[in-house]
Amino acid sequence: MTGQAFRAILSLEIASDFSLPAAMNRSSLFHRFAFALSSTLILSSAFPHQPTGATPPPLAALPTAPTTTAQRQPLSIYQPLHTIPWEGFYFTKLGMAYFATEPLKTNFIQRPELDELSAPTLAAQPLPVHRMLDPKKTGWELVNYAIAAGLDNQFDRAMNAYKRSLQIAKEIGDHELEGLALGGMGLLRAQKGFYDVETIDVLTDYWRWTREHQNPKAEAIALSNLGNAYFASDLYLKAIEFHQKRLALARKLGDRAGMGRALGNLGMVQQALGNFDKALALHQQQWDIVRQGQDIVGQKMALANLGIAAHGLEDYAKAIDYQTQRLKLAQQTQDPRTEAEALANIAGAQYFLGNYDRAIALYEQAWTIAWNKLQDADILYGLRGNEGLAYFQKGDYAKAMELYQQYFRYISSRNNRRGEGLVKNNVGVLRMQDGNLTNAEKTLRDGIQLWDNLRDRLGNQDAFKISLFDTQTVPYVNLQSLLVQKNQIGSALEVSEQGRSRAFAELLQRRSQPLKQKITDNPPNLEHIKQIAKQNNATLVQYSVLAEIHKSKAQGNDPALKPQESELLIWVIKPTGEVFLRKSQFLASPNWQQQAHSLSDLVADSRSAIGVRGRGIRVVAKQITPENDPPLQQLHRLLIQPIADLLPQKPDDLVVLLPQQSLFLVPFAALQDKDGTYLIEKHTIVTAPSIQVFDLAQQQRQRLPQRNLFAQPLIVGNPKMPTLPSVADETPEVLESLPGAETEAKSIGQLLQTQPLVGAQATESAVVQQMSNASLIHLATHGLLDDFQSSGFPGAIALAPTNSTDGFLTADELLNLKLQAELVVLSACNTGRGRITGDGVIGLSRSLFAAGVPTVLASLWAVPDAPTSTLMTAFYETLKAEPNKARALRKAMLQAKQQYPDPKDWASFVLIGNP
Repeated sequence: MTGQAFRAILSLEIASDFSLPAAMNRSSLFHRFAFALSSTLILSSAFPHQPTGATPPPLAALPTAPTTTAQRQPLSIYQPLHTIPWEGFYFTKLGMAYFATEPLKTNFIQRPELDELSAPTLAAQPLPVHRMLDPKKTGWELVNYAIAAGLDNQFDRAMNAYKRSLQIAKEIGDHELEGLALGGMGLLRAQKGFYDVETIDVLTDYWRWTREHQNPKAEAIALSNLGNAYFASDLYLKAIEFHQKRLALARKLGDRAGMGRALGNLGMVQQALGNFDKALALHQQQWDIVRQGQDIVGQKMALANLGIAAHGLEDYAKAIDYQTQRLKLAQQTQDPRTEAEALANIAGAQYFLGNYDRAIALYEQAWTIAWNKLQDADILYGLRGNEGLAYFQKGDYAKAMELYQQYFRYISSRNNRRGEGLVKNNVGVLRMQDGNLTNAEKTLRDGIQLWDNLRDRLGNQDAFKISLFDTQTVPYVNLQSLLVQKNQIGSALEVSEQGRSRAFAELLQRRSQPLKQKITDNPPNLEHIKQIAKQNNATLVQYSVLAEIHKSKAQGNDPALKPQESELLIWVIKPTGEVFLRKSQFLASPNWQQQAHSLSDLVADSRSAIGVRGRGIRVVAKQITPENDPPLQQLHRLLIQPIADLLPQKPDDLVVLLPQQSLFLVPFAALQDKDGTYLIEKHTIVTAPSIQVFDLAQQQRQRLPQRNLFAQPLIVGNPKMPTLPSVADETPEVLESLPGAETEAKSIGQLLQTQPLVGAQATESAVVQQMSNASLIHLATHGLLDDFQSSGFPGAIALAPTNSTDGFLTADELLNLKLQAELVVLSACNTGRGRITGDGVIGLSRSLFAAGVPTVLASLWAVPDAPTSTLMTAFYETLKAEPNKARALRKAMLQAKQQYPDPKDWASFVLIGNP
């Protein structure tokens, strides 16, 4: 399909849907909850003398709101400007890279015979090499002609000249000319924004040429450009693969500048995946390298990367500082491209700080530089897209629409799924504000579909899918809010389910199906959800936290513009299949918003109130609400009271709780109603990250061998403790012994008539070996939240070390096991916790599910020895008579509560998955 045909089709699609948008090219760095942040990578490309779309057609009438912004708005998406660092042997003053044996000294070669050979109308005609007086000279002149034509924005002539020179080079055996032609063709296509198979093929041919002719300098550049081309095509795994190859080659060659570029490129991919901490660390390494030398270009790149990473981490002051340093270097070196980008990104930080007029002024300053000195379409329209957001916040929706439309006319000709997805969210936001809910819904759904396709490109890389999905939550939040406004309750539930645990569900399906069978990662529709509730005779309760943009006065360094929780939606699906939606007004109350409290604050307070001070939990001293209710009662009023009349009357009937975000840390069993009655006294509960994962857990149980739960138990207690890895100059720490856990293991072993592994016997290798065939696994030891291997999967179980093992069975290692246990009990501290993402809690329990276990019993905080031993013994005694694990846990909790009334002693454990 030609570019013109593609543009026409896409424009027709847009016209029937919405008539504007805003978004940009490439990578995305999203603020984890509400403001998505995409690092728009600006590609060097020609810009016509009159910008396309600069005078857009008349727009549909849109209201111009007052200059004071509404207090609540849907979540919009912002993107900083950044340049993909394409590489060649030389660069023009405006940043265009090219291959040549020496810098090009002329702007354009005027030779009639070269014009004729490169004319698009004659490109298909055979090249009479044998008739040329000097084919070698003609071939080299064609390469120089192609470079000049490319810089003069004559793309077709340039490409034809490269192809002619490549043909000559192959016929006369001029390998150097062949390399320059191949490299030039691929680089020109990439810099003009052609991210397609042909570009990848040409860049790959050039890489192969560098290896065949043993040219390591050229190979390093080839690897970098290939990695960037894959990145620009949203193929992140391939991008990482080639950038890592380039990094390894640079280290081998002692090429510090190349190391810096490779680290920066890897950081950009991590930013796109939402791994901001990793990105910042890589960019810091890049900066440490380039600042030691005279690599000014590298310094400008590193400062750009650092600024965008800081912005992704919401440190706007630091982002402005990095971009200001970059701006000064750009001005000193007369680099208008970098100057325009730095100004634009400073404007972006000012936008988040609520300084909209200042942001608009900076955007206009950047536009003037880009228009007069660059005429680069990517930068110019990228500026317009971001400036539209500032006008949107000022309440000038018509101006925002105009600027978005200008940008969309340009980006619609690009095969850029990420950019189109960003566009469609922002368009949907404007339509929601405009009251055009029908078009807004279609636009948001289209954007979600585009981003689903991006995740499909990540193959089996679960960690990448988790982080990328975490960057894509904004459209789901907006769409849920919109559907509730339209009173489409069932559709809103489907979107709520679609917007959670997608990577987890796909991982479970992939692990359970034959290798050649295609995975269908389709979340359940409304009818399937009803069927799941009926089949399990369960009441499903799904929580969904909505957020909107709020303006608040800046306090200290806090931004004035930020997302805040606005509403809590609670769906109840009864065993009959009936579906209900209740809204908790507590989050939207004026008192909540005025005091800028968050749901995570309240959850942390509830844990603090019962004496929970586990690692990583922030204890909030301030009062959460004007009421004086204990936090556990506040949470009950927020989470349970709105649906109390819909929950089953019989205590033994199953309730499946499906939390979101910080609600994963809520001790649901200990929530108290106004009379002081705990939730566990009234209901039997299990949890799951999503309805689909709950259903898949039931399917996993059915696939296990049909045997008694206690047929082959593995009981572990108080292993000889390993030593924590040292940090910096700290002395390595040996974990303290847990004699209570040993007593617990022996007691349970006696009850189940099996010999437990304790002390030095409970080595990591011995435990892993026995885990593979165990029907039940009980681990009474230390649980840690560390990510020892920096894999993105935090969590570890402490076991006895050996000469070949460190004694830490990590979540990442568990993920790769194949288990047949029906139940795993993690009788350790914090084993139900981990990194909370849009995909659920990433930690030990998730890894065990992936390994084939349908049910995990885990803890939310550091569990005390004696009460835990009492609870666990009661749990197994009840389980021997009562095969339902959820009911057995309820009875064990109630029994432990009689002896230990304080909820911190008995409410830590949660049953996840199959009941």
